[in-house]
Amino acid sequence: MCLSIPKQVVAWEGDGDFAWVERDGRRERVNMMLVGPQPLGSWVLTALGMARETIGEAERALIEEALAALASALAGDYDPDHHFADLPSARDE
Repeated sequence: MCLSIPKQVVAWEGDGDFAWVERDGRRERVNMMLVGPQPLGSWVLTALGMARETIGEAERALIEEALAALASALAGDYDPDHHFADLPSARDE
């Protein structure tokens, strides 16, 4: 199973098949052949050194929220009232 992580395109390398992307101050070189050339500042989902798809701000916000919930759960600090507040809970039914 692969987890794709949003990263922002910050620079292009060579003929456009590879780009440098960044997340939280970490830079990574990824293959862009599946999504093609994207403008600097674009967000792409990456996994295993490849950009798999482009995403907009609304979709990125949802993914970031899910990643924050996962990090909280792994730290033993998950609060269902804080994460995914827009989803109905079992308590509401």
